[in-house]
Amino acid sequence: MNKFAKCSVLVLAALILAAPLAAQGGLRYTITVSKFENKAGWHGQWDIGWAWGTVMTDMLNQTGKFIVLGETDMRNEALAEQDLGASGRTAGGAKTPQMGNLTPAQLLVKGAITHVEDKASGKGGGIRVRGLRLGGKKSTVEINATVYIVDSTTGMVMASTNVVGTSTDKGAKIGYSGAGWGGDLGGFKNDNTGKAVEAAVAEAVEFLVAQLEDIPWLGSVVMVKDGKVYINRGSREGVSMGQTFIIGTREVIRDPDTGEVLDESVTELARIRVDTLREKLSICSVVSGSAGAVRKGMGVSPAR
Repeated sequence: MNKFAKCSVLVLAALILAAPLAAQGGLRYTITVSKFENKAGWHGQWDIGWAWGTVMTDMLNQTGKFIVLGETDMRNEALAEQDLGASGRTAGGAKTPQMGNLTPAQLLVKGAITHVEDKASGKGGGIRVRGLRLGGKKSTVEINATVYIVDSTTGMVMASTNVVGTSTDKGAKIGYSGAGWGGDLGGFKNDNTGKAVEAAVAEAVEFLVAQLEDIPWLGSVVMVKDGKVYINRGSREGVSMGQTFIIGTREVIRDPDTGEVLDESVTELARIRVDTLREKLSICSVVSGSAGAVRKGMGVSPAR
């Protein structure tokens, strides 16, 4: 990788990894990544669509901005285990996977790898000894992909973008070029194409994080007891101690022709403050408004 590209990737990675520090109390969304389609026709010793999903899942998790769920294939495996547990063919117990507990994804990431180009330059192809290639031409790999984020409730595309990742290898590597296997030793992480995938995914993750400001964040009142209001959002969702929320009736505007939700908001009846914070739950006190009007099922949204 040339100096400019290396610096760019390092700076972008630093910004992504620093995001949790800059977003303490930032509210999070559940998200899952579907396997990206390989429309570029690229074939190697690893599946480029699988690699993209794996790297993106990891980078999304590192941002601290999302509750990252397993990729689609892993969630399907979880469903299969639940079905097996419910069939009665396995030993029952407290650790048997239970149906009805799978965390739903609010956001879906999909897309396709549209172009992969390896631009080789320089002299010669290196030295080959018994199938081993030593050194070789300078190679710059460029990967193009289309990424879009989908609202799982409506199925609508909320935002999309095209990203480009590049990586330059000056040929100082050892690879095996024998019949039936043309991949480099070390696999994906040491592969020039793999590094280009990482650069493209970093750009895509930066784009996804930037969309969060435009995505509504809503919760619900799950219980009112002894003057306390319990809401179904906790530290997992990025709620912080002392944070304030609006509680009120949900206002849903639907298109009379299609039934599609056009807008959803919360009409304020009271404000609450988080006194006790748990992983998936917050226990709050009413600090203003009509405490007696708060009921289970009411909507919750961040106070501005």
